[in-house]
Amino acid sequence: MTRSSIVIVGAGVSGLAAAWELTGGAHGPSENTPRVELIEASDRVGGALATTGFAGRTVDLGADGFLARRAEATTLCEEVGLQGELVAIAARGASLWLRGALRELPTGLVLGVPTDLGALVRTGGLGVAARMAAWRDYYLPRRYRVAADATIGEIVRAKLGRGLAYQLVEPMIGGIQAGRIDELSAASVFPALLEGARRGGSLMRALAAHAAATPGPAAAAVADGPVFCTLTGGVGSLPRVLAERLRERGVVVRLNTPVSALRPTKAEGYPWEVETAHTSTPASAVILATPGAVTAALVGGYDPALRELGSVPVAGAGIVTFSLSRASQLPISGTGILVPLATPGPSGSSMLTTAVTFLDRKWPHLRRRDDTLVRAHVGRSDDLRWSQLSDDELRDRVAEELSVLLPQRGEVLDSLVQRWPEALTQYTVGHLSRVERARDAASALSLRLAGAAYDGVGVPASIGSGRRAGREVLFEVIGP
Repeated sequence: MTRSSIVIVGAGVSGLAAAWELTGGAHGPSENTPRVELIEASDRVGGALATTGFAGRTVDLGADGFLARRAEATTLCEEVGLQGELVAIAARGASLWLRGALRELPTGLVLGVPTDLGALVRTGGLGVAARMAAWRDYYLPRRYRVAADATIGEIVRAKLGRGLAYQLVEPMIGGIQAGRIDELSAASVFPALLEGARRGGSLMRALAAHAAATPGPAAAAVADGPVFCTLTGGVGSLPRVLAERLRERGVVVRLNTPVSALRPTKAEGYPWEVETAHTSTPASAVILATPGAVTAALVGGYDPALRELGSVPVAGAGIVTFSLSRASQLPISGTGILVPLATPGPSGSSMLTTAVTFLDRKWPHLRRRDDTLVRAHVGRSDDLRWSQLSDDELRDRVAEELSVLLPQRGEVLDSLVQRWPEALTQYTVGHLSRVERARDAASALSLRLAGAAYDGVGVPASIGSGRRAGREVLFEVIGP
């Protein structure tokens, strides 16, 4: 009997998770395990999950933690032997820069949408109109008829007004997605919001029942334990360890190898040839764990729904990490600061900084006596100013803005600039239907799609997307 051959294009965490599932997951390979090959264009695995040495520590260049209330990431860490390196977040809450001062975010927010009227009213910096809009929604809610999908901004503005939409919801959701709430799909990014709007009545009361709501498609939640976790070696250590475990299972991992073409064949059991500059690999099925534009370039010619993936918008973002002298005075509590768009900056134009993270307050293993780590985030889908600055210019601009947000920030001892151009798919209205059409077309061709371009931008969602693709391929090729 000819052994099945599965090729995965893209060795980000989704592609790695797909390979893990194909090789038996937690149970390991069996006599029915197919041959698995991972092909990656860059010189390393992990995609946007990466680490580096900085200020005497290992720090992440991408996501510095992941939602532990979704089980996909913690489960995979345990399966590959990293359970001893899981670290729970050591702080909670955050501040909002509003009307020239830091204001503690109210409790009861669900992705920025308030659910606790009393806590919201006590929040400093909110105007009378914003407070009244919340009161009205709680006791005399506006009628609003929502379609099958709508932007997050449209729903929040209709129910809670512009003030709360742009002072609370935009900084939080826009920061996660690097997008704008007036463009992001509620069905894809915040399904609980869409459901609450459809139910009618108070949006705040409806969302109070969804306190654990997270961006992206719904997934099983873990009821207890920490909300967020990281790894002592950084989130970027997970893909490296996972790749090592996969090699131990016999998976072929090829780096620095762009795929040049996928060609249909008439060979029995191998409907595809996956071509690179020097090789051609027969495949019983192919998993494309690649950005939408790459997927469209490879297989868009075989179906219009796959070609459409090439037009899905993406956004870039940048991260500037600072080592500041321990004399720096941060807010008494909280994990960081959210900065609303159009916040005036010291240079006269609006701030580039959209959020600030207190890294060594969040993660206790990063704490040192001599300095503190602060990470600033820049970039949105419609704000590319950061990309037009050199690293030195960007560092200086952000450091100047930190002097406003943290007036007693102390001396900058060291800094690190990381850029992620076109890293975040923008889930605009209709995203779910576009993905469904593309997946139907791919499945008919013995292809599967996985990754942050489809199922959510977070680490757990990406892992879940890859494992789902792996299960589907196993069912198709091996059988139940």
